[in-house]
Amino acid sequence: MPRQWRPELPQGLTLAAEAAPAAPAPVPARPAPPGRFLLRSSGIEPVARLAACAAAVAADALGVALAAPFSRREVRAARADAWRERSARRLAETLGRLRGAFVKAGQFAAHRPDVVPAAAAHALARLRDEVPPLRFELVRATVEAELGAPLERLFARFDPTPLGAASVAQVHAAQLPGGEEVAVKVQYPWLARALPADLALVRGLLALLSRLGGLRAVDRARIFDEFAASLREELDFEREAATASEIGRNLAQHAQIVVPRIVDSHSSRRVLTMGLLPAVRISDAAGLARLGVAPRAVVEIVARAYAKQVFQDGLFHADPHPGNLFVIDEPGAAERPRVLFVDFGLSRRLDRELRRELRRGLHALLARDLDAFLAGMGRMGMIAPGAEASVRAAVEGMFSRIAAEGGALGLGGSRLLALKDEAKRLLWSTPGLQLPHDLLLFAKTLAYVFALGRELDPEADLMRLALPDLLRFLAAS
Repeated sequence: MPRQWRPELPQGLTLAAEAAPAAPAPVPARPAPPGRFLLRSSGIEPVARLAACAAAVAADALGVALAAPFSRREVRAARADAWRERSARRLAETLGRLRGAFVKAGQFAAHRPDVVPAAAAHALARLRDEVPPLRFELVRATVEAELGAPLERLFARFDPTPLGAASVAQVHAAQLPGGEEVAVKVQYPWLARALPADLALVRGLLALLSRLGGLRAVDRARIFDEFAASLREELDFEREAATASEIGRNLAQHAQIVVPRIVDSHSSRRVLTMGLLPAVRISDAAGLARLGVAPRAVVEIVARAYAKQVFQDGLFHADPHPGNLFVIDEPGAAERPRVLFVDFGLSRRLDRELRRELRRGLHALLARDLDAFLAGMGRMGMIAPGAEASVRAAVEGMFSRIAAEGGALGLGGSRLLALKDEAKRLLWSTPGLQLPHDLLLFAKTLAYVFALGRELDPEADLMRLALPDLLRFLAAS
């Protein structure tokens, strides 16, 4: 596999068939010096960086304001738009340097069209791919402290250059003493200790942005609680390992879907070791052509995998961007390609009540029963008190547009993506309408899959591929 750094997670994890090697006997590791991350974990560094960002944004705003009296109206509007774009970019860059809760807050906000304006959401979405890597000495110290032995005893080889860096961890290629190639996901060492201070700062930022008009009026406490719970889950690599294993079992009958095997002997709450194989990103047209793999075959595998996860299992990998989906580079890939799913930190289990309400909502949509659909929204707390009339008008307009397209099941992939954009505008422009985060993540995941399908093969009919699992979901009691 080529050793080039890319700003995404691994270039290929795979399900290993061999048993995990025995863990080495614990020996004293080299812990991080006390106070090494004091400035970061105490909140001093984040406050300083955020203050510097705010000062730069304010100075930029002052320059725009001073130039305004001497400019035409259209020039003023263009400068104001450019200032908002620069400000969002500055904020995204600052959050990226801080990693952890701050990157996750930006990513979380990018998934909330009911809260954040579209321009800001677009800038924040870049945080998924633009996190700088951590120095190797800190990676070494974390691995040794977590696994209880020097790096040289734990691994026959450990590549100091990461395969990729993300919001809470970075991934390194390595080799176990028995010769197995693995990928090691290492959490940034200060995150757990810094979490209380980071969450307090994020809560303060949310309140400040709301007062300044940067966010739509919503239930801030509910939004923050959803974010904090999601972040705590993602920092627990033992939970991620269990989720990956469960999704692997759920998809075991699909021979063309690969989920990484967890190497338990070399994993902990902050270090996660998985099997590694060379693979080609599913968006790499040249790579797929080299393997002789037809893009449509890849689309069909991914669509069926997600249809089963979402509609049958209720537990799904919720981050299907091209940096997390690969085709394994192996003999026979042209005739029978295998698609690799990696990074299960962002996964979601839809609870029974939400699945029941989702099923009722789909039945109401198919029956064009507006009252039943709105009643379900009310039960899920999606309509603020006093907002019933405006929400009804907005949803009724959406119902009419879907009916004009031949009904929900008659929509093609391109039209569904257009409706997704329309739904985002509806969420932002309708006061009193807010969605549970799990439902938004569910919708976002499906939208990502449809967009990916259109990118790989515009002629592929993902609705047709997902329909059997969708009908089984609708028929369930």
